[in-house]
Amino acid sequence: MLIARTLPDLRAACAHLRRTAGSLALVPTMGALHLGHRTLVRAALASGAATVASIFVNPLQFGPTEDLSRYPRDEAGDLAALQAEGCALAWLPDGATMYPAGDATTISVDGPADGWEGTIRPGHFRGVATVCAKLFGQVRPDRAYFGEKDWQQLQVVRRMATDLLLPLDIVGIETVREPDGLAMSSRNRFLSPTERQTAAGLIGVLRATAASVAARRDAAEPLAHARRTLADQGFAVDYLALVDGPSLMETGRSGPGVRLIAAATLGSVRLLDNIPAG
Repeated sequence: MLIARTLPDLRAACAHLRRTAGSLALVPTMGALHLGHRTLVRAALASGAATVASIFVNPLQFGPTEDLSRYPRDEAGDLAALQAEGCALAWLPDGATMYPAGDATTISVDGPADGWEGTIRPGHFRGVATVCAKLFGQVRPDRAYFGEKDWQQLQVVRRMATDLLLPLDIVGIETVREPDGLAMSSRNRFLSPTERQTAAGLIGVLRATAASVAARRDAAEPLAHARRTLADQGFAVDYLALVDGPSLMETGRSGPGVRLIAAATLGSVRLLDNIPAG
């Protein structure tokens, strides 16, 4: 596996891989890789493209009250995992490479970025859109792979790529879960043993709620019941809502393309999850 830490090295490596493989696939990550990330790499490899994985903890998507320094980092472990999966190139830029002095451009997305995470974490999606646009410009991939666990993020990146006519496909991959159903996340390691056991209840509530909503004309009561249930289990619920998948606009009933989305906190760990509700 090739490793690039500077833009000249990245460009040379990408040019070589495109000549030999014909196409490039990008898996953007912030490191602390788990099976969810590895599944993205496997999907990219299955497409036949030479696969590039980036590792960059993006400061622009962290708010002033969020602890950037606490985000888990394990470069040696991440590189070993990528090599084991058959990744062709790891791209590890530093902050000065991604945001050089004099940098004056960021990307703001409306539409799917409005509400939910966009409200709770002001500026977050500006950071996501900006770093993804930079990565797409650096690597010039034909496809980029993102997990569906961060559903709103996936829709924001898709909207940006479509609106800016970026020449790549954005591919979403189904959420990878622990055996008890908890969506895999780099932050799960910060759950205490008791919190980890409780955390598995989130997906159970989502599945029961989706079934209840499908059986009714009005989603209000099942959603209210789900919020009460999660609160009783110890979750601090930021939101639990039924939305149109691509637009993230709230809706009152299940149907094709509808998602049930949730964000809730246990202890110091904020959990995101979503499932189809159509």
